[in-house]
Amino acid sequence: MNKTTGDTNTFTWVKAIILIIMFVGLLISIYERIWFNVFLVSLLLLLTLTPTILYKRYKFVIPPEIEIIAIIFIFASGYLGDIREYYDKYWWWDKVLHFSSGILLGIVGFLIVYILNKIKRFMIYMKPAFVALFSFTFAVSIGAIWEIYEFAMDKFFDLGMQSHKLYSDLEDTMWDIILDTLGAAIISILGYFYMSRNKEFFINDLLTNFIEHNPKLFKKRKSKPST
Repeated sequence: MNKTTGDTNTFTWVKAIILIIMFVGLLISIYERIWFNVFLVSLLLLLTLTPTILYKRYKFVIPPEIEIIAIIFIFASGYLGDIREYYDKYWWWDKVLHFSSGILLGIVGFLIVYILNKIKRFMIYMKPAFVALFSFTFAVSIGAIWEIYEFAMDKFFDLGMQSHKLYSDLEDTMWDIILDTLGAAIISILGYFYMSRNKEFFINDLLTNFIEHNPKLFKKRKSKPST
């Protein structure tokens, strides 16, 4: 068994375990008639199964590395954080996730530019500094939008998403944004450092994997013959 096969099997087992845990949580929520949790776990299950749905419906493949990172993040934030109340049990849980999300969204920002650069019909090119800036801005913007979402949920549904035992709602929001920004800054600076020196960046492996799994996406469209 080669390394790729071994990694794929590991990803499959991790995904299966997470799905089983959330499905059991769904059944418990139904039994206890906690309907908000039923809705939330159902949504988390749908998000977790989205890569499978995309493949079956559109033959669109998300590389296992990206898929498993996304699934673990969904599980840690949505299921453990909200359903199992880790946000209340562990004051640092939310902060670790915000810092991690800044890094992950920064990586997504890099991948977006890399992919657009590889799709021949777009033919764009950005210097390393602008790629890093886009990655940073993308991650921080999504983090800010999430804080707006938390504020709206607290304002209209009183969910307490911005409440914290140790400090005020404003401080909670600011620390979340600071940690999002810090995570985004780290990945953007690292990306710029590697790109400007023409060194291999780990995102290159993710990109290569994505292209290999979705060759049709990167084929140049044939121009229609003029009449």
